[in-house]
Amino acid sequence: MKQVLQDMAKGGTTLVEAPAPQASRGHLLIDTTLSLISTGTERMLVDFGKASLLQKARSQPDKVRQVLDKVQTDGLMTTVDAVRSKLAQPLPLGYCNVGRVAEVGAGVSDWRPGDRVVSNGPHADVVRVPRNLCAAIPDGVSDEAASFTVVAAIGLQGIRLAAPTLGEAFVVTGVGLIGLLTVQMLRAQGCRVMAIDFDEDKLALARGFGAQTCNPAAGEDPVAAAMAFSRGAGVDGVIITASTKSSDPVSQAARMSRQRGRIVLVGVTGLELSRADFYEKELSFQVSCSYGPGRYDPAYEAGGQDYPLGFVRWTEQRNFEAVLDMLDSGALDVSPLVTHRFAFEKAPDAYKVLSEDKTALGIVLEYDHAVPPRHVRQVTLEAGKTGPSQGVSAEPGGAVMGFIGAGNYASRMLIPAFKAAGARLHTIASSGGTSSVVHGQKAGFAHASSDSAAVIAEPAINALAIVTRHDSHAALTAAALRAGKHVFVEKPLALDREGLAEVEAAHAESARHLMVGFNRRFAPQIRTMKRLLDATAEPKSFIMTMNAGAIPADHWTQDPETGGGRIIGEACHYIDLMRFLAGSPIVSAQAMRMGDAPGVAVTEDKAAITLGFADGSFGTIHYLANGGAAFPKERIEVFASGGTLQLDNFLKLRGFGWRGFRKETLRRQDKGQKACAEAFLEAVRQGGAAPIPADELFEVARVTLEVAEGLRSGTSYCQK
Repeated sequence: MKQVLQDMAKGGTTLVEAPAPQASRGHLLIDTTLSLISTGTERMLVDFGKASLLQKARSQPDKVRQVLDKVQTDGLMTTVDAVRSKLAQPLPLGYCNVGRVAEVGAGVSDWRPGDRVVSNGPHADVVRVPRNLCAAIPDGVSDEAASFTVVAAIGLQGIRLAAPTLGEAFVVTGVGLIGLLTVQMLRAQGCRVMAIDFDEDKLALARGFGAQTCNPAAGEDPVAAAMAFSRGAGVDGVIITASTKSSDPVSQAARMSRQRGRIVLVGVTGLELSRADFYEKELSFQVSCSYGPGRYDPAYEAGGQDYPLGFVRWTEQRNFEAVLDMLDSGALDVSPLVTHRFAFEKAPDAYKVLSEDKTALGIVLEYDHAVPPRHVRQVTLEAGKTGPSQGVSAEPGGAVMGFIGAGNYASRMLIPAFKAAGARLHTIASSGGTSSVVHGQKAGFAHASSDSAAVIAEPAINALAIVTRHDSHAALTAAALRAGKHVFVEKPLALDREGLAEVEAAHAESARHLMVGFNRRFAPQIRTMKRLLDATAEPKSFIMTMNAGAIPADHWTQDPETGGGRIIGEACHYIDLMRFLAGSPIVSAQAMRMGDAPGVAVTEDKAAITLGFADGSFGTIHYLANGGAAFPKERIEVFASGGTLQLDNFLKLRGFGWRGFRKETLRRQDKGQKACAEAFLEAVRQGGAAPIPADELFEVARVTLEVAEGLRSGTSYCQK
């Protein structure tokens, strides 16, 4: 398939060839026939991409504060790497898509292949969209008209919040694409409408839709015009669909409104408000969220859980349907809004127009090319086109790597670590396809795929890295081991006992190396600690603190079914690390979490875990998601034989009363990712012992599961 991506570092807009996504549970796979460029949102993203680093920073002061906090804790060079990595990730553009259903995922019964559908899918000739973000197109609505559905729904949600009634006087400030659609929908509700904009051509369109107009660029006073329009009473409501850094639209809206008028912000403006303007009139001010209830709710969008009609009449999907009904009835006319049409293959030219022609409104992309070639599940990258690719030319006994998963951690940490360690990179797979091309091309993979089963079955690949969401780790690991592959899997190894048992059985059958990405035990300062600790025969006492930071309760990592929760998903790092430093089997585990409290949605990620070891050592892991961001994220302290070792954030290791050792300081944070990859590759090449013994991996996995189960059930103690 082909997809439009925006380079957020340098500003280029490109059309890339990528593997077609696979249908997934609760989703539709759609062959695109037409899509609409949102001239407001997408122009803003393109302009941001072209801006200098300083301009980017000035436009996002909240992000700058986060960066400064990270410098304090992780160091300058680590932070610079993180910022560059973030900006280097291209952004898919578009959210106004029309097409025909090609395939339905499991659990979808109300859609069939061939159905004509509108969705918020991106500009790509094949899109995968959750069922609740799609709506059926009536026969009387053309594809081109339907492509305006999603942007119209944004305006419609603003109207619903303003709650206009028949005969009321409303102002729409900023009549770009959404504003002109909002004018029409207010008129359809029986409202008198005045449009305000600096562009006379857009105001002419607004007049054609029945609105009175005001042009401040021509010297007209918006407040005076609105007072005259409302016959001196003040307007009943103002819907702001402008995009500007100025606070003038909100200030003017307050001054032109009647007593207890309603102001709804749909666009983006400055928000330096005058209390007096709002206080004296008891005005209401509300910010509208996208296309309606359900937006950004994972249970609704990704999970497919609809809101009951009797309690939430207008969800985002039902707003789509309402817009389509208006298009079908003729109450909404979008034909005058189309200013440009481009073949999809000419999408970069369309974005050039978007940047250079500020009068552009509806820019339509037409997908007239053949459908079958779009559904290729693997593409050859540049590394595979220029002679024998590095993915196929490994020396005898070398590691030819496949990657399943191309998310942020894989692209920023693991792939560079394996590449630097000398891995031969063959194929990278992601279920959506696009990220595998983006990161595969950058790293030098020979192929990109959206078919993980094909990667596992590929005979040229002898080692796999699995870096997917946690709920897939166990099944993919077991399948890869049974296929005769060496496996490096990111933590956690499994989310439940059944998954762990499946992996253990597959490992026993395969005689291949299995490794979990417990990179911290390979960090240089941890290796120093291990060397120093091995010189003492006395038991050790550990205090390990992970200042994990808050993650929203609805994030996938907090979901027991998908992410396993943060103890299984992340605290396992420290259970393994303590096991490594102790050098002795775990014989007991105790755990306590924060008690249930009003306003605290998740308590499991604020816990203390105490482990006992066969040699008499013990230690406590403080995994805390309620600390300050400026405090070091990780601190490790070991007390033994009259001395203490303290490691802060994998930058500064200090010895207190430790004979022959005072400190070891790094310029750049090193948590051992590269050394971890090197150890795995060396084991594959040489056929020697696994870098982490399998019995330790399974021991750590079992203890982690027991600790998580205890925290959830209230059982605080388990004896091994």
